[in-house]
Amino acid sequence: MPDTAGDLLALLRSGRARTRADLVRLTGLSRTAVLARLDALADAGLVAVGDELASTGGRRPLGLHLVAGAGVVLAAAVGRSRSQVAVVDLAGTTLAADSRDHEVGAGPEVVMASVAQRFEALLASPGGAAGPPVLAVGLSLPGPVDTARGSSRDSPVMTGWDGVPLAPFLADLPGVAGAPLVIGNDADVLAAAEQLARPDLAEALVVKASTGLGLGLVVGGRRVPGVLGAAGEIGHVPVPEAAGRRCRCGRDGCLEAVAGGWALVAEREDVAHVRDLVALALAGEERARDALARSARLLGEVLATAVTLLNPAAVVLGGDMAAAYDLYADGVGAALAARGTALATRDLQVLPAAHGDRAGLVGCAALALDHALAPRAVDALLRQRVAGRGAARAAEESSGT
Repeated sequence: MPDTAGDLLALLRSGRARTRADLVRLTGLSRTAVLARLDALADAGLVAVGDELASTGGRRPLGLHLVAGAGVVLAAAVGRSRSQVAVVDLAGTTLAADSRDHEVGAGPEVVMASVAQRFEALLASPGGAAGPPVLAVGLSLPGPVDTARGSSRDSPVMTGWDGVPLAPFLADLPGVAGAPLVIGNDADVLAAAEQLARPDLAEALVVKASTGLGLGLVVGGRRVPGVLGAAGEIGHVPVPEAAGRRCRCGRDGCLEAVAGGWALVAEREDVAHVRDLVALALAGEERARDALARSARLLGEVLATAVTLLNPAAVVLGGDMAAAYDLYADGVGAALAARGTALATRDLQVLPAAHGDRAGLVGCAALALDHALAPRAVDALLRQRVAGRGAARAAEESSGT
């Protein structure tokens, strides 16, 4: 049974509770206990009373809401060829953001230094909400991650990143000291963004089809990262069409070697990035359209096995190649229908990622917000405030004597 101030805030964030009466009913606490906890949250600036709500009889109740400006979180979606960073308020609204291309092979020292500099600039910008505390940082990386250490884990395409803790690169940012770093795999983070947009989607495969290929799994309404954070590495499944083709991971025969964005770009001399290839396809160039259609077909054939095994409600397509959605979805859908079982594909939906090219940032912000506003974290923050006030009073009394 939820009974702490942090638990009450979680009920307000979820929308299950909107008033004091809702909190009393859902928690079983007395009205006095609920009011005491709400006072602590209000004193910390986290909760405020809003407008009157519709009455169900008697006086119209006053609504309660999370104060979006009580703090911010930072989000960084670090991909193989691009990184996006943002400052986000506690309601999930982006206050300031930046996107730049990079080469992840330059290593964490170069890439994370750029991320830190851009965070500092965004926090100091007019839209960056300089002043509210930074409560957490959410960061995504391609490939498996070590969530405990806050680093990449055995990712063959992340040269120089393996096992390097990333929190120290951000520790000296103004206002960030002490803010926890929450790290996730990029496809898993994409799945987190989908859960925000489609909370009723309990069973889904969320695909990131970009420079590389990854898969986020949503089972029973929960993301499944795998025991070592290595679930969903669909780009490195061997396929016959890639026999003898060297993948960037160092092995031969991976799906990415024939269907990943980097492999499609390598077939041409006139494009530098998969986004350029997608732009050509959207403009009608047949060669580019054929390349994307081939990638979609090959990806769909591998996805068909996962669909047959897991029987999801939907396959969600995100990433740069999914920007040519109609073309890419047609190829994936046709392969799923041809290779999946009739029952598993009968009601299967193929959907576009809800947040488009912002999905990575949205997912990273969700990771940070869920961590920073979890009941345990909120209760710890309130205890720190009480302890801080006690220490300040003791210091005043001591100086007065």
